[in-house]
Amino acid sequence: MGYKKCLAAITLAALAGAAGAQEVKIGLVTTLTGPLGALGKHVRDGFELGVAEAGGKLGGLSTEVIVEDDQLRPDVALQAANKLIERNKVQVITGVIFSNVAMAIAKPAIDNEVFFISPNAGPSQLAGKQCSPYFFATAWQNDQPHQAMGEYLQEQGVKKVYLIAPNYTAGKDALRGFKRAYKGAIVGETYAAMNQLDFAAEISKIRAAKPDALYVFLSGGMGINFTKQYAQANLTNEIPMYSAFTIDSITLPAIGDAAVGTYQTNLWNADLPNKANRHFVESFQKKYGYLPSNFAAQSYDTARLLDSALREAGGASNKKAFAAALKKAHFESVRGSFSFNTNNFPIGNFYLLKVVKQADGTVRQVTEKTALVDAKDAYYAECRM
Repeated sequence: MGYKKCLAAITLAALAGAAGAQEVKIGLVTTLTGPLGALGKHVRDGFELGVAEAGGKLGGLSTEVIVEDDQLRPDVALQAANKLIERNKVQVITGVIFSNVAMAIAKPAIDNEVFFISPNAGPSQLAGKQCSPYFFATAWQNDQPHQAMGEYLQEQGVKKVYLIAPNYTAGKDALRGFKRAYKGAIVGETYAAMNQLDFAAEISKIRAAKPDALYVFLSGGMGINFTKQYAQANLTNEIPMYSAFTIDSITLPAIGDAAVGTYQTNLWNADLPNKANRHFVESFQKKYGYLPSNFAAQSYDTARLLDSALREAGGASNKKAFAAALKKAHFESVRGSFSFNTNNFPIGNFYLLKVVKQADGTVRQVTEKTALVDAKDAYYAECRM
């Protein structure tokens, strides 16, 4: 072999070696402890399944996922994010459930040009004026599921509603979204403390206000306790309960019959008939032995989105190419229709679900109808991207 041919062969071998050495490092920051830790377990397991189905290599690249527990504390999350960015050199952060945590992580991630892909939290700030090419949401903008229920109750002619949500960013976004669509009277509006488990005082206020319906956004253990205490107060039939993320596959087994007859809005349910969702539900139950929730579904979608974008961009090192590949969303979503709006938040459907008791005595959620079709959030026009 001549000198030039030999040099060319060595160069090609070096390039091939460099390509083979490419890897992606992902920091998964989620809530794994406390009353809401079950949500983080679903997020972690859903993402893990997506990575496993890619053969452990998202986009065909060697993939390392570093899991951090944010403990639902923005200060802990910020420390974890800084470690992941500075020490671990991650290219992507995901896993965040709560918006106060998301807002703590967003600045260091964006300032360091690390892609932050949220599988759940969708703060209004990041959908509007603080939007960034480094922030993507794969679930919703926080207002949207609640806006869907507000629209449904408006269509049903409900005249008076009482509202309750947790006292943090997403709770306020939630009720703002509900009120954007619902034009009847709000006879009470209560913000509960995060991780609150006793709702006797709030239930007394609801009873005294005598609304036609109650709308609730309380996740995890908060939702379990509230729904059971509400039923024990004999109010479920007197004042019908509507909610989002209060009753789902995580909380329903613990709530049981107290949830029967209640309605929820969500972007996903286990019974959605599309091919990707049927595969996901079956594979998830086989791997983990329990029914997935929307939190698991959203995180699974995030892994599939990353797999498609990393493959198309050849990794995450070319940030412009990687951002463009993420934006295309070339994957089959478990929720059905899915695309990104100009602010990197999804355009997609929201569904009305009902809790029913089946002939065998089991209690489950069934999809009643599509509440919103190809919904866009209310803040995208404020985004300058």
